[in-house]
Amino acid sequence: MNNTTTPPNSGFYGLGIAPKLLEILDRAQFTVPTPIQEQAIPIAIQGKDLMGIAQTGTGKTLAFALPMIQLLQQTKGTGLIITPTRELALQIEETFQKIGRPVNVRTAVIIGGASSYHQIQNLKKNPHVIVATPGRLNDLIEQRKVRLENTRVLVLDEADRMLDMGFEPQIKRILKQLPKERQTMLFSATMPGAILKIANSYMKLPVRVEIGRAGAAAENVTQEVFVVKKENKLRLLESLLKKHEGTALIFSRTKHGARKIARAVRDMGHTAAEIHSDRTLAQRRAALDGFKKGTYRVLVATDIASRGIDVKNIELVLNYDLPDNTDDYVHRIGRTGRAGQSGHAISFATPDQGRDVREIEKLTRTMLPVSPLPDLPDGRPSSFPSASDSGFNARSRHRSTPSNGGRRDQKYLSKQARERRGSHSKRRG
Repeated sequence: MNNTTTPPNSGFYGLGIAPKLLEILDRAQFTVPTPIQEQAIPIAIQGKDLMGIAQTGTGKTLAFALPMIQLLQQTKGTGLIITPTRELALQIEETFQKIGRPVNVRTAVIIGGASSYHQIQNLKKNPHVIVATPGRLNDLIEQRKVRLENTRVLVLDEADRMLDMGFEPQIKRILKQLPKERQTMLFSATMPGAILKIANSYMKLPVRVEIGRAGAAAENVTQEVFVVKKENKLRLLESLLKKHEGTALIFSRTKHGARKIARAVRDMGHTAAEIHSDRTLAQRRAALDGFKKGTYRVLVATDIASRGIDVKNIELVLNYDLPDNTDDYVHRIGRTGRAGQSGHAISFATPDQGRDVREIEKLTRTMLPVSPLPDLPDGRPSSFPSASDSGFNARSRHRSTPSNGGRRDQKYLSKQARERRGSHSKRRG
């Protein structure tokens, strides 16, 4: 008679995960796999190439970390993870510390903004897994300080973002250094044509796992737009921070704007930190750690610096500026509503950004409701348009607009205003 025991983590049981790793997951309190984990892990554990399409905050890191660790336990070779930013690289390394360290999997982080000397010393210790940003990894390849010929598993994480940041040439140079016989996993929130070209050129019959449509916003995140003149944004921000009392992540288009917003938020009486390219790696880590621990209620970030912000229970994501790249909207609002929780996203659009809003709606296939402006704090000059007479002007700040764009923009907002007036009339009646 065969005696069987139920694995300690029944939520991950049946995905092909080794018993030892199931025990580690249980101790780390990973109890229920997310949809991307449930679908991707069994495929990746078989050694197949994989394209995973899922939004930020859906558990992609564990979806590739578990198969990589398990495969490296069974075969000779190393793993390489390429990711767009320093912050995200450190977040990934943190996950590998939780899951890989108990089975003696050593990691090395190769990122800009930190001492290359110490990174080279870590490479000399022959780590099992390298987590790297493209720029610094290319530098060390050119210096012949890193060898990649034994790479058994490659992960391209946040692939769309790496291409947006202009890393395609570096990625291609790195890929030429890798052996052809390897497993490749690519994860992305969107699937532009450039990503498909990389998949066709460097992957072998990849299995596509898609959680939600590429480019779709998370279903558990509610969204709204306020049409506001640039000079009135801070007053509106002050009003909204009073209304929403939890943690808030605010996105600025520029590092100068991020500094200005963070300073203004502090003047409003809130604790705030900032993350942008002018901050050192130590300053960025301190800001993120303080935000996680509750030392700071508000974190102000630019898009380039924001990847890797993996913080639970962010109540509000606020787009103080709309992103230059429409895909970034999906990445931004994915910072709230993580791991199945609900979240809220607010965007400020100036009257000339109607086309930008429509582009976001086209990508997400969601009509973004335009909310009426609240009563604003006194003390600063105000020229807010009212909810009924607000409108998007003809020309977008970032994109050219056809000559009839203004009429369409006005019609778009007027419909929203009529619907609101109708609902107000019903309540009064």
